Amino acid sequence: MTLQLTRTPIIDRGQPEKLRQTIREHFIVTYEAYEALFGLLKNDDAYEQQPEALRHPLIFYLAHTAVFFVNKLRVAKLIDQPVDTDMEAMMAIGVDEMSWDDLNSAHYDWPSVSDVYNYRQQVKTLVLEQIDVLPLTVPIQWQDPFWVILMGIEHERIHLETSSVLIRQLDLQYIQPNDDWPRCQDFSSAPDNQLITVPEGLVKQGRNQPSHTYGWDNEYGHHSTQVHEFKAARFLVSNQEFLAFVEAGGYKDAAYWCEEGWQWRQYMGVQHPVFWRHDGDQWLYRSLTEEFPMPWDWPVDVNYHEAKAFCRWLSKKLNQNIRLPTEAEWMRLYEHTLPREESAHYPHWTQTPANIDLAHYASACPIDRFLFGEEQFGDVIGNIWQWTETAIDGFSGFKVHPIYDDFSVPTFDGRHNLIKGGSFISTGNEAHRDARYAFRRHFYQHAGFRYIQSDAAIDQQFNTYETDELIAQYLEFHYGEEYFNVPNFPKACIDFIMPHIAETHRKKALDLGCAVGRSSFELARYFEHVDGLDFSARFIQNAIKLIEHGEIKFLITDEGELQSLKSFQLDTLDLDERVNNIHFAQGDACNLKGKFHGYDLVFAGNLIDRLYQPEAFLRDIISRINDGGYLALTSPYTWLEEFTEREHWLGGFKENGENITTLDSLERILGEQFETVCDPVDIPFVIRETARKHQHTLAQLTLWRKRT
Repeated sequence: MTLQLTRTPIIDRGQPEKLRQTIREHFIVTYEAYEALFGLLKNDDAYEQQPEALRHPLIFYLAHTAVFFVNKLRVAKLIDQPVDTDMEAMMAIGVDEMSWDDLNSAHYDWPSVSDVYNYRQQVKTLVLEQIDVLPLTVPIQWQDPFWVILMGIEHERIHLETSSVLIRQLDLQYIQPNDDWPRCQDFSSAPDNQLITVPEGLVKQGRNQPSHTYGWDNEYGHHSTQVHEFKAARFLVSNQEFLAFVEAGGYKDAAYWCEEGWQWRQYMGVQHPVFWRHDGDQWLYRSLTEEFPMPWDWPVDVNYHEAKAFCRWLSKKLNQNIRLPTEAEWMRLYEHTLPREESAHYPHWTQTPANIDLAHYASACPIDRFLFGEEQFGDVIGNIWQWTETAIDGFSGFKVHPIYDDFSVPTFDGRHNLIKGGSFISTGNEAHRDARYAFRRHFYQHAGFRYIQSDAAIDQQFNTYETDELIAQYLEFHYGEEYFNVPNFPKACIDFIMPHIAETHRKKALDLGCAVGRSSFELARYFEHVDGLDFSARFIQNAIKLIEHGEIKFLITDEGELQSLKSFQLDTLDLDERVNNIHFAQGDACNLKGKFHGYDLVFAGNLIDRLYQPEAFLRDIISRINDGGYLALTSPYTWLEEFTEREHWLGGFKENGENITTLDSLERILGEQFETVCDPVDIPFVIRETARKHQHTLAQLTLWRKRT
């Protein structure tokens, strides 16, 4: 490889200024490597292509990683100004498709390629300035400013790989190969696979703080598993070994597929792996930049459903219990085959022992090229990722990182399975032993599998209840009991508003700052469509779970470490009939995407005194409301510099010796285009903190109608 990447920095030792320079180089190399990947695109038209219907066009991903730096630096309050508000609104949130039939038909007015590259250059300059001036202490821990810098770098390393998968799916007419991304030239017939015993052992997982290198929040905590003896395939499943399944009619026999997998296969019409193409009497293989005769001794690229179906077919053929390994079983194989010495593990190795970290090729290679342990297992790490049976969950002691609260938690749903080991293009944290990345089971990555033979049952204790204390408080606030005879606040607000809303203006509503969604469900009783938006993906995820499952379980604090398990169902609250009218999404109220417009009602419940630019929000929302439409605001007006800089408060201060209230400012800002519908009214609410501690608050509700 001519493209040489830096390894993820060691952050728990060394001199601060030397580490600062290491991180500076790591950022530059990462940023430029990402742009080099997009250098494979032949022309501007290529950037507008959407190789995967469930994901955005490629132009989005070129901008997204730069936008991520800006947005996270702002969330961490390390910078206070955007670089480009339009770019940062449009390119902030990607697509984690929740279903294989959830096609993204949204229309976006994408920026030009040159505009995106200009934006990336501005962000590069900004980040380098931050690296040069931010305080750095060793060890770097996740509350430190430099953790945010490392987060942005590792995020871009992830997209280096995921974007390469999209480019691999792009029509070759849009590709211009170059020497920075060479494929392996060696291929032949595949070696025979065989099952080799891996002895039992105790596997301990989980990082501690401070950690040796950067890690994502799901890697921290503690988890121990006593892994029983099992037999593992010596090699990853090759294209040749998988061909037998294809030729045996494996894609046509529902008996080999789980229900979800068979529905996916039928819907997509899949007959063979995605990177295979049948041309006359020969099979062709698609690499990153080329199509060529099938390399039979390379590993097959498949999703979880295809890997699982192969295992069921092989189980029947061999009359043995063949399946994918669990995460713990993969870890046991890793520990069994790699030496204990630090120098044997990423990022310490002096010579890369696998097809990983872009050290050898920009493609897979023969499955017997890199061998590990006395038994000579192939590709314990590297070449392609390996699907496991384990749905990702947090370890004991898991905590959400506050700067990126939607990295892990949205995947803790039982439908995102872990992939382990890394691929040829896995760099940075992805190449680390403790890396934990999970995708939906229909997802395509540079991923395949190794099967095992084991009679041990798969015992996964999956967290099916919400444990985050703040979210649990909001779930109880929105859907739980009433305290001290104070009615449910979201319901009380909508009950007060709706008698004032004309029947002619009940088509489309926007619930801003919807949190876990109760007001959106209440609005759906009256409106044909409701958009529920909140800045926190963790809140939104719970609202989506309610639509999908109709029930949520959560733990609320009673006293100290004592907690109670609670649950509720939408049908018992009579909220289940119109859930299909609601669409929940993550969004920034001060920087809304253009598609959120044309509303008959916008409801912003207890939101304005938690915004960083409340007046800008109000002036923007005016244009998103139809003539004759309504704006409903509630707030206790608890202005705090923690959320809103003093200069942006709408009220609660003196000006020229006179008291300025928030209502004064609302009348000033909205008065030209809106009229009040009714007098302001106070609506009380109670938030339960513990069994014996509650917050009792009065929020003022104002209702405005836009003049025609």
